[in-house]
Amino acid sequence: MDDNKSQNEKISQEKTQRREASQWAVAWRRFRRNKAGIAGLFIVLFFFFIGITSPWLAPYPARSYQSLYEGEAGKAPSLKHPFGTSNTGLDVFSEVLHGALGDLYVGVGATIISVILGLIIGAIAGYSRGGLGEFLLMLSQLFYTIPILPIILIAARVFLILVAQGFGLTLIMLLLGIFGWSGIAFIARGEILRVRELDYIQASRALGASKTRIIFRHIIPNILTPVIVTATLLIAGNILTEVVISFLGFGDVNTSTWGLTIQEGYAYIRTQWWTAVFPGLATVFAVLGFNLLGDGLSDALNPRLRD
Repeated sequence: MDDNKSQNEKISQEKTQRREASQWAVAWRRFRRNKAGIAGLFIVLFFFFIGITSPWLAPYPARSYQSLYEGEAGKAPSLKHPFGTSNTGLDVFSEVLHGALGDLYVGVGATIISVILGLIIGAIAGYSRGGLGEFLLMLSQLFYTIPILPIILIAARVFLILVAQGFGLTLIMLLLGIFGWSGIAFIARGEILRVRELDYIQASRALGASKTRIIFRHIIPNILTPVIVTATLLIAGNILTEVVISFLGFGDVNTSTWGLTIQEGYAYIRTQWWTAVFPGLATVFAVLGFNLLGDGLSDALNPRLRD
């Protein structure tokens, strides 16, 4: 009897895997025809490339004021300094390259935390019946209404010693991740409410599969489509939030970020516009890239639009 159950479950899993493979193949074919999505993908890959290779591509180390000692502070863009130098002697081109790594660290890291927390909490809230599901739904609604930006600004002052020791970006990443999971949880819960009564879930339950196995082995892999799209857009939002935090002076002054460079050049925007404009453009294009990628994935993964 046990052998028949395991064999039936194995057959069901193989069918599910083949169906998923076919769905992803169709999604990739649709995505390749989406010019905006492809453009977004190339923009995102470009920023990941310059972020990862910034220690080797950048002419100057991060937060290096060498141009000040060379007597070239506040200089306009030139062959030696393609994006010019700041009033304090920073090479803006180098800071834009190093800033890509810092902002991607916050954006991607916070999104990973949010996705993990949102999937777990949303899955349990959607699959559980009774008090636990209602409590997790209420908790998600509570976190959805909490304003993240003021909390991060307060935490940056409360944990000032961590910021001073170079852990400011990690603190921002953790707070964005911990307080940003509610949207993912709502999506996961809604999808689970839709699929939990489907035949393959009922079959797994009838075969004696545990609740944990059903959630993590059968349900979550089949609801990743809307989560992936939302996560892509969430990365853009987290990057933009980090830029705002650093621009307001609550970021990590020991680590290069686009917001910090914009803040340093804002006071001289009329005479040394390049210091703020170039990291600002980097922020715009990075956010645009993730948004275009998210829109492209949304169209490609939408089952109603598949041909």
